[in-house]
Amino acid sequence: MNTVFANKELKKVTDKVSEVAGYLWEKGWAERNAGNISINITDIAKGRVENLSSYPTKQLSITLPSLANNIFFITGTGKRMREVARDIWGNCSIVVVHEDGKTYSIVSEGETVIPTSELPTHLSVHQEMVKRGGTDKVLIHTHPNEIVAMSLLPSLSKEADMNEALWGMHPETYIVVPKGVGLIPYEVPGTDDIAKLTVDSLQSHDVVVWPKHGCLAIGKDMIETFDVIDTLNKSAILYLLCKSAGESPMGLKKGERDVLKIAFKIA
Repeated sequence: MNTVFANKELKKVTDKVSEVAGYLWEKGWAERNAGNISINITDIAKGRVENLSSYPTKQLSITLPSLANNIFFITGTGKRMREVARDIWGNCSIVVVHEDGKTYSIVSEGETVIPTSELPTHLSVHQEMVKRGGTDKVLIHTHPNEIVAMSLLPSLSKEADMNEALWGMHPETYIVVPKGVGLIPYEVPGTDDIAKLTVDSLQSHDVVVWPKHGCLAIGKDMIETFDVIDTLNKSAILYLLCKSAGESPMGLKKGERDVLKIAFKIA
C-alpha cells in the first residue's frame, strides 16, 4: 500500500468527504453518479506519494502551471455519492499534477479509479484558488433540486435577479453567502469551456450556478462548503414555496440587508 493512504491527516479529510457524500445522497442532490468532490491535499500528502514514476502519465487538456507538483483527492468518474460515503478508496483517487503542469498521474488503492469527467473544471478552479493564496482547498459540485429549479425560471435568468431572490428569502443566506452566486450561461459539463466560465465567475463569487444542471462551491472545509450550498438551497425552497402558493414573496429589501451587513460586519 502506498503510504499516502495511511496518512492520519488524510483520514480526517476523507472522513468528512464520506459524511458530506452521504448528505448529498440523502438530500436527493446526487442521483445516480451525479456530483463530484475534490480537495487540494498537497500540504498533508507532499512527500508521501511513493514511486510516482510507476504510475502511467496522462495528458491534461489544459496547462495549469500553478498546480505543478500539487496533489488532489478527487471522486471518480461514474461513481455514486452513496458509494463514496461507504467506500472512499473504491470510488476516489489521488491525482498528482506533474512539474510541467500539463500531465498527471492517478494514484489509487487497489484498482485504478479514474477521476471525474469534470477534472478540467476541478483543476482549473483549484488553480484559481492557489493563485488567490488563501485557505480555500475544497470544491463540491452537486445538483440541489430547488436551485436547479430556480435556474429554469425565465424571470431569474439574470444573475442579479437570482441573487435578489436568494438573498431575500432568509437573513442567513445573506450572512453566509454575501457575495451571492455567479450564474453562467448553459454549457456542456466536463468541457474546457465550462471550466473557463466557472473560473471567471469565481473572481467575484464562491458559488457558481450551472443553469439546468447544478452548482459548484468552493471553501476551506468540506462541512462549511456543504453548508453554503445547503443554506442557498433553503432559500430556493422558500422562494418556490411562495411561488407555488400563488404569491410573490416579500423578500428582505436592500435596506434590511444593509442592516445585516453592519450587524455582522460583512465586507
